[in-house]
Amino acid sequence: MSSITETSGYLQPPEPPGFRTWVRKNLFNGWFNSLLTVILAVVIAWSVFSLIRWIFVSANWEPVLNFPILYVVGQYPRELLWRIGLVVSIYSFLIGMSWRKWSGVMRVLTFTFAGFLLALAFWPAAISYLTLGRRITLLANIGIIAVGYYLGGFKKVTPRMVLVAWMISLVLTFFLLYGTPFIGFIDIVPTNLWGGLLVTMLLAIGGIIISFPFGVLLALGRRSSLPILRIICTLFIETIRGVPLISILFLFSLILPLFLPTGIRLDRLIRALFGMIIFSAAYTAENVRGGLAAVPHGQTEAAKALGHSNFQITALIVLPQALRAVIPPIVGQFISLFKDTTLASGVAVLELLAVGRSVLNSDPQYIGLQMEVYGFIAVVFWILSYMMSHASRRLESALGVGER
Repeated sequence: MSSITETSGYLQPPEPPGFRTWVRKNLFNGWFNSLLTVILAVVIAWSVFSLIRWIFVSANWEPVLNFPILYVVGQYPRELLWRIGLVVSIYSFLIGMSWRKWSGVMRVLTFTFAGFLLALAFWPAAISYLTLGRRITLLANIGIIAVGYYLGGFKKVTPRMVLVAWMISLVLTFFLLYGTPFIGFIDIVPTNLWGGLLVTMLLAIGGIIISFPFGVLLALGRRSSLPILRIICTLFIETIRGVPLISILFLFSLILPLFLPTGIRLDRLIRALFGMIIFSAAYTAENVRGGLAAVPHGQTEAAKALGHSNFQITALIVLPQALRAVIPPIVGQFISLFKDTTLASGVAVLELLAVGRSVLNSDPQYIGLQMEVYGFIAVVFWILSYMMSHASRRLESALGVGER
């Protein structure tokens, strides 16, 4: 029995109960709870045993093990995989530097990325284009992460410099993957050859990064004192939020080309990305508007009394507090957008889920193996979604959201 003790004139908190005391108090404190605990323990043990037995004994993982590169990059030309390798090396270096600069926020991303590299390097199947040299290159990227972590410790390398490097790397990534007609050895690779996790991440990251500033501007416009601007932003937000994402994707994929001038045709992947951006911007605007409404009006009045302009008040006082307050719903919206990238398959964009379906339809012997393929894809989505959620919680803790 824990009790409050007095030491050196100060009251000490009670000692926490031991494991046996906690179990007796919470799991076996009566005949009904004891019976419920036993039943649930049996059900959980049986479920875990059945799942492990299915994974390692019953399941046929051939449609997953035989096409690792297809799930990652789709039909991207195999002779140009060096471009993917160069992008991975750039990200490995930046992830290592970011881990050093932002510690806990980037830890899960670093270990997830390293686990992805190890999984491909030791992929348990003989694939012709997954040669020994490429496996060694994947392992070398773990060393590049360590180099980035070491260089990130220098005082001259500031977090702002790392952030700018990330922005540059995103532009460089598209340049390397798509190519350019101005450099001979970087030929253009049409996006209809892209697919898998590459397209999923492109839609998610592009939608998140580009939609965020548009969402902030829409939120500010909806609270503007200018009636025309307020009405336009309100109509846009309510219209987009009132229809499902798949309809937005169909609109951009099938109807938008009808309004473009003759001879101008947007790429299918770009049209899907525009749909994601507009849809996410409308929901982000509502989240930010809630944060703006939560900032006390007295702070605005105090800033005006000190002589600050409206731009300074919004950019330096109101908006930072609003964004800090709505980190959880904004991250939740981004996670939802990441999972909604699977809807792009409805407009013939070969994201990860669409690749899984194409693998199942590629060979009659894969009929009936949907559980293995969709289970693998579900695990990939869960890992990446959890990584975003964990980073959000660490950021909330660092900023003291809900504490002050």
